[in-house]
Amino acid sequence: MPSRPARRRLRDLARLTAGAVVLAVVLFAYALRIAAGDTNPFDFFGYFTNQTSSLTALVVIAVGGLGLADRRVPFGLSLAWAIGAACLIVVAVVYNGLVPGTGSAPPWVSAVLHVVFPVLVVLDIATAPDRPRLAWRHLWWVLPYPLVWITVVLVRGATDGWVPYGFLLPERGFASLALHVVGILLLLLLAAAAVWALGRRRAPRALSS
Repeated sequence: MPSRPARRRLRDLARLTAGAVVLAVVLFAYALRIAAGDTNPFDFFGYFTNQTSSLTALVVIAVGGLGLADRRVPFGLSLAWAIGAACLIVVAVVYNGLVPGTGSAPPWVSAVLHVVFPVLVVLDIATAPDRPRLAWRHLWWVLPYPLVWITVVLVRGATDGWVPYGFLLPERGFASLALHVVGILLLLLLAAAAVWALGRRRAPRALSS
């Protein structure tokens, strides 16, 4: 059985691999869109799944790289790691619960981005000895990124008519939009609370107090 340092090294290598694979999958999906004549990157990366998966993959790669270099994960990166995990939970729940099977990407691409990657990131945070241990007072940091994304989507929907998901269409009316936005934000806060709790459950060292 590998020693503890060896197991940690394998975990960091797995993080690098998983992050690189997810980035490759996202770029492959974008290449398919380009081949179909849709080259607008603002549309493709306007999808919360594509944007969040790419950003979280970069975070996971950074965490893995620091681990291999025997360097401590700084607070800001720990925070981004936890936020990414919470957002991926929302990605998995919303896609599989509200809009399953939609989109033009091959089914295996959707499975990687909406099931496999979120599960791996959450499991990593639940079991990793270097996982983020964040104070509850930092929970609100999970909100700015999704709020900016929602604002941009609603502005685009009201101007050029493009939205990534049907439940955000302006013609559904203010009440429907408000209900879905509030629901997503509440789900996000619940997901973040779960991630924070996982990180604090048995933390070997405090990254924040």
